[in-house]
Amino acid sequence: MWHDYYSVASVHEALQLLGRYGERARLIAGGTDIILELERGQRPDVDVLIDISRIPELDQITIDGDTAHLGSLVTHNQVVADERLVERALPLAIACWEVGAPQIRNRGTVAGNLITASPANDTIPPLWAMGASVVLASTEGERVVPLSEFYTGVRRTVMRADEMMTAVRVPLLDEHERGVFLKLGLRRAQAISVVNTAVVLRLEGEQIVEAHIALGSVAPTIVRAVEAENYLQGRALTDEVITEAARLSRLSASPIDDIRGSAAYRLEMVGVLVARALRTLRKGDEKRAVPAEPPLLWGKHREYTVPALAETVHHESDQSIVTMVNGQQYVVEGAHEKTLLQLLRDDLGLTGTKEGCAEGECGACTVFLDGVAVMSCMVPAPRAHGAEIVTVEGLAQNGHLHPIQQAFAETGAVQCGYCTPGFLMSGASLLKEYPTPTLEQIKQSITGNLCRCTGYYQIVDAFRKAAELQAK
Repeated sequence: MWHDYYSVASVHEALQLLGRYGERARLIAGGTDIILELERGQRPDVDVLIDISRIPELDQITIDGDTAHLGSLVTHNQVVADERLVERALPLAIACWEVGAPQIRNRGTVAGNLITASPANDTIPPLWAMGASVVLASTEGERVVPLSEFYTGVRRTVMRADEMMTAVRVPLLDEHERGVFLKLGLRRAQAISVVNTAVVLRLEGEQIVEAHIALGSVAPTIVRAVEAENYLQGRALTDEVITEAARLSRLSASPIDDIRGSAAYRLEMVGVLVARALRTLRKGDEKRAVPAEPPLLWGKHREYTVPALAETVHHESDQSIVTMVNGQQYVVEGAHEKTLLQLLRDDLGLTGTKEGCAEGECGACTVFLDGVAVMSCMVPAPRAHGAEIVTVEGLAQNGHLHPIQQAFAETGAVQCGYCTPGFLMSGASLLKEYPTPTLEQIKQSITGNLCRCTGYYQIVDAFRKAAELQAK
């Protein structure tokens, strides 16, 4: 899929490599988009990957006055876990919670979601509505670009081949501002938006002073519902005002027909979502969209750091990958062009980790990478260099099954068994995070794991049983 793979230790080194390779190179952090594009042959001119996922400090969220600074390695789950952002950047937090599943949110970054530049990407509308900007760096220096000026078309941006997005700057909502994000997908989780919208209002009492409505998946780029925004100014959110604002919002959309929905359906849903968003803000219950204690599958709740590299590593055909798997060190040759899933199965013979979809949809390949649950089909094998990995073979300790394994056996939660390793890994992580998880936390923890046999009832029973066994 690629020829050269660099794991870099600093922004400076990443920029030097971008300057050297130009269009041949792409940065990779979470890899949830670029890996699939390379496998599908959509990037035939790209043969160099520059892995920035272990650069210190890029995974930090800092608050400077009324602005949040998100480093380019900040993941969707980090946003969800940050109480400051849930409080003052709620539309973004909701959108991050709606992205993929826990394993995807643990790898996918907000910056990567912006750079991919799909009009269906969830984090762009809230950041657009909040007036966010991005910091682009090259060897020539930095420039700050408002998100509203960042996109030039479908999957096209103003970024140059030698530039790297180092941060996202997000103006935080103050006490007079409220916002929400709503998404329509074809299923409850792991869904691409058919339509989405972010609405941010500034209020004086019940009167709207300023309105921002951003619409996603209804035009080549994100669009603002300007007519509706202007109409809302100076008005209160009565039923009549909401109905008219919803009607005016549809004037800004120019959707297409595709496999996820017709243009007519999308146009109708624009009005539905905008009306629903305005009613939610009127009612004041927008915070219900993000769970107070979301399962992140980090092992230990709200503890997440990116392990730094001591020095840059250039992975070529003759470069070994030295990794720790289930407490044992392995030296792997000739795997630099593989995924972590392929390395585990083909080179180490650890076939408990299954390949189902190979595109981050089914969760059968879930493993722990440096303590965090991820889908190994979406992780480049060189990322394992210097990392610690746990697979389903590593759950049992000292000849004793892990409580989640024992519970699956006792409750009959296994039928064909193909998906089971992924469920076991998600369950083991959840039980570390929440020893007595609620039913809702159990359901949320397995949104990235698909089963085609059981109907999930016995799997949920097994999670509950595992909590009981662990407590003994």
